[in-house]
Amino acid sequence: MNKHIKKLFLLSILTLFAFPIAAQDNFKLPEYTKFQLKNGLTIYLMEQHEVPLIQFRGVFPAGAIYDTKELAGLAGITADAMLLGSKNYAKSAIEENTEFVGATIRAGAGKENAFVSSSFMKKDQEQILSIIKDVLMNPTFPKEEIDKMLSRRLVEMDQMKESPRSVIGSYYNSFVYSAHPYGNAEVGTKASIEKITNKTIVDFYAKHFVPSASAIAVVGDFNTKAMKTQLEKLFGTWKGNSAPKVNLNGIPALDKSNVLLVNKADATETTFYIGGKGIARNNPDYVGISVINTILGGRFTSWLNDELRVNSGLTYGARSSFSPYKMGGNFIISTFTANETTEQAIDLALETYNRLHIKGLDDAILTSAKNYVKGQFPPDYETNGALAGLLTDMFVFDFDENYINTFTKQVDELSLKTSKELIEKYFPKDNLQFVLVGKASEIGELAKKYGEVKQVEITADGF
Repeated sequence: MNKHIKKLFLLSILTLFAFPIAAQDNFKLPEYTKFQLKNGLTIYLMEQHEVPLIQFRGVFPAGAIYDTKELAGLAGITADAMLLGSKNYAKSAIEENTEFVGATIRAGAGKENAFVSSSFMKKDQEQILSIIKDVLMNPTFPKEEIDKMLSRRLVEMDQMKESPRSVIGSYYNSFVYSAHPYGNAEVGTKASIEKITNKTIVDFYAKHFVPSASAIAVVGDFNTKAMKTQLEKLFGTWKGNSAPKVNLNGIPALDKSNVLLVNKADATETTFYIGGKGIARNNPDYVGISVINTILGGRFTSWLNDELRVNSGLTYGARSSFSPYKMGGNFIISTFTANETTEQAIDLALETYNRLHIKGLDDAILTSAKNYVKGQFPPDYETNGALAGLLTDMFVFDFDENYINTFTKQVDELSLKTSKELIEKYFPKDNLQFVLVGKASEIGELAKKYGEVKQVEITADGF
């Protein structure tokens, strides 16, 4: 094992064995410092001295919701391209300097924001933060590297369509949200990627990577006063335009059941979503909803997995989930099954889901779920990376530490009466939306059973 691999191995081991931040019964978010630089950049600092590691995470208003239909995928490509070279570090230098000390630097973009994250040893703090600063403030977007990236993306678009589970989420969002920004496909389309140039990337970066609407969280083994001084020196000169605007109002109403059938002529199985309106991340009932969803489809022993996998053998797994955004979100039941059992699996999924509304919960199942959720919650925030992610999520989605500090209390206080109210309010019962990716010649007729059908070809560009 060479010395570079040894350092990466040590870093991963230290991350894995970071200590829990609190006992389950008095789970509290560790103390942290929050402040703003003069340029508007928000910074969170949280000391954690169990292991000599530091985690950096920055978030920026540069997610897919800021893409146009013509240049879909630009947000993700811009974020990825930041690691292709900067003013003081070529792509090879970024990779060599980080790998040599066992550090990592990643960049990417999701639905609502872009991110840059890094994990490194305490002793390498000055060196790695210097690289991060240059990547964030001085990316060069070298044309040769950009051209290679765009060529790869075009090939990857075709490869993705071979895996329905890789693309069904994009089909669902496009189907349900239509022209609304939440309908933008994070990966873009072949037609839109072909229109992306160095100039469009540079322009997007300049407009969206602005300190006034961004935040940085640093968690780990450091001194807050010294780290504050260092970050002020590194990022205090960062300048940018005002925060970019996007209109997230006008989410389309779901006033009837609809079906999107994505024909994959060689499919031997059907991958499907059954969905409806979800919730915003800062919804005050988020914890209670999570407990109920654990029962329905959020764990291996959930109702959906029991019925569709264990009892009937129709699939290898079934689940339900809420995907929260700033202004709304999705509720989705997801699974896959053989072509010939598609109707049986959809009907059983609906029957199992309807049990939530018709029969509801009982004390035993609710108590079991509450204990499970409380047991799973602390490990979710054991590592520096998880804590840095939580702090930047608080910034992006506008919630505070009460989510953490009152979590156990909220779970304990969830009653059968309240659960019934939450089910009625947040788990959609009518006007469900269906997306089926499979062989239309075998499932097209049965799809009509669930709503008005729109059929598209998976080989066609876009979603």
